[in-house]
Amino acid sequence: MKKVVIIGPESTGKSTLSEQLAKHYNTTWVPEYAREYLIEHGTEYTYDDLLTIAKGQVALEESYINRAAPFAKVLFVDTDQYVMKVWCEFVFGKCHQWVLDQITKRKYDLYLLCNIDLPWIHDPLREYPDLAPRLELYEIYKNLLTNQSVPWVEISGNYDERLQKAIQAVNVLHV
Repeated sequence: MKKVVIIGPESTGKSTLSEQLAKHYNTTWVPEYAREYLIEHGTEYTYDDLLTIAKGQVALEESYINRAAPFAKVLFVDTDQYVMKVWCEFVFGKCHQWVLDQITKRKYDLYLLCNIDLPWIHDPLREYPDLAPRLELYEIYKNLLTNQSVPWVEISGNYDERLQKAIQAVNVLHV
C-alpha cells in the first residue's frame, strides 16, 4: 500500500484534499488527530499535550493502515510527524525526541504540500490568520520537504486545481 501525506500550514485545504483524494481513489484517509484532541481538551495546550497528540496521530494512522492494508492500494494521511515537529518548534522552540524518532521510522511514498493561496477560514481551533506567520510556516514546511528524500509536490490553486494536481502526482505512484 502506498501512503501519501498531505501537509502544510493550517487552513490550506489539507482535510478537504485528503477526503477528495480518498473518494477519487475509492479508499480511505487518516484524519488529523489534533482536531479531535483539541475539541475534547480545549485549545489551551502545553508542550506535553503536543507529545500526546503526536502519539495519538501515529496510533490513529496505524489503525487505518491495519484496516486498509489488505484492500487499499493507497492511503491518504492528513498530517504526519513533520507537522508535529513544526508545531512544537514554532510554538515552543523545541521538539520532543519521540517525534523526531518517528520522522525517521515512518515511511511514506509522497508528500503533498498545500500552499497558503486559499483564503484563511476561521475555525476556533486555528491560531494564525495573519499572512506573515502563514508564509513563515509554509516556508518551514517547504524547507523540510526539500531536505528529505521522499518525493513531494506543491499543491496550489483553487480547490479543483488542487485536486487535479494532487491526482496527477498520485498517479505517478501507479496506484
